[in-house]
This record gives sequence, structure tokens and C-alpha cells, in this order.
Amino acid sequence: MSKWQTDKSSDLVWCRPISAREQKEAVAERLSRRLKDGDVVGIGSGSTSFLTLLALARRAAAESLSFTAIATSIEIERVCAALGVPTASLACLRPDWNFDGADEVDPVGRLIKGRGGAMFREKLVMAASLERYIVVDESKMVSRLGEKFAVPVEVVPEAVDLVRQQLAALGAVASDLRLAASKDGPVVTEFGGIILDVRFKDAVPSEQALESLPGVVATGLFDGWKYTRVAAD
Repeated sequence: MSKWQTDKSSDLVWCRPISAREQKEAVAERLSRRLKDGDVVGIGSGSTSFLTLLALARRAAAESLSFTAIATSIEIERVCAALGVPTASLACLRPDWNFDGADEVDPVGRLIKGRGGAMFREKLVMAASLERYIVVDESKMVSRLGEKFAVPVEVVPEAVDLVRQQLAALGAVASDLRLAASKDGPVVTEFGGIILDVRFKDAVPSEQALESLPGVVATGLFDGWKYTRVAAD
């Protein structure tokens, strides 16, 4: 079987400058110690997950370990290809463990994720994993959700107006359509949805309340999920 003879090195560079890189790399190195030979690992999206994947690949190469990745985004799939890490899907393998980053973590462990737009696939992989790890540095800790970031809500395109009305009834003061940076129109997810970035006047509603709205595919709110938070030593 022949392989594509292409240079994939550009896939090993994150698409934008990585904030708090030193802290994130320290956390990534710590989690890489969890890797065992033969593991199936769910790989989250975002810059922290990217750095953690690089750390896993370095450890695997140094210690002759093998692992299979279940990626949560096209970007992470391409990084795996560039690193030579084999990938699979949930249709054939279940993750022994998974890791992901977060945009915000509140004092009781609720998360906001989804700046990369992959929250639906992230939830599928996280739900399937036997162990879950959230990799964050101190810059992600907030006193209340929504302090720094809006809540991403993936919506069926034809239901945008309906969902906006329902969100307003739950206290949303803004439901901004996320626009693409390099194409006309909105960001379109891998599942054909579009994303509303939602801000609330008061407390962010529960994940269940938001995801029960007709027209909502998934949200970036992770509420009540059991996981282990990994920080730098």
C-alpha cells in the first residue's frame, strides 16, 4: 500500500499563538505519564490538547510505546497523521481514557468548552471513555461560568431563530452567530450545524436545560461530568 508523499510538518504548528504555553506544556508532560502501551486514547480539541498529544507522541517514541487515538476534530486527526499516530473511531474502539482542555472551569467543576466548534464530538468521546481527564492551567479557573467566554451552542441551521427565542426565555442577552474567518458566512461544524455564542444576564442554565431545546445539537457546557483535573506539578 502506497502512502501520500506530502509534508505534514505544518500540521504540527498550532493555528494561532498559544497563550500560557509554558504552563500548558507542563500540564501536558504530566498527563503524558498516564500513557500505557496499547492504550486507546480519546484526544480532545484545542491548543492544550494539541500540546498534550505532542507530549504523548514524544513519550511513545522515547519508550517504544504504541497507542491509538480517537480524535475529536479534523485538526487533531491531521496532527495524528503528521505524528504517525494511528486513529480509529468510536464505531470500532472505546477509549481507555480521554483528555481535553477547557475554556473555563468554575469552583464546582462545571466547564465551558467549544471555541474550536467540536463540542458534540468531544461529548461523544468523553461519554464513551472509561477515564476522563481535563487538562487546564490556572488561567482557565473562574469564579462563575461565562465570566470570560460565551457558551457555544451548536444548532440545526433552519432552527436558528427558534433557538434564539428559546435562549432569550432562559435569560440569554446575546446569541451571536459565529462567523468563519476565511469563508463567507458562519462556521459550519463537522456535523453540519452552526454555532451561536451565547451570553446570559445571570447564571448560565444547566446543560440539560440548554440541550433539551428543540433545534440544539449540543452545547459547550459540561455540567456534572465526572473527570480528573490535571494541573502542573
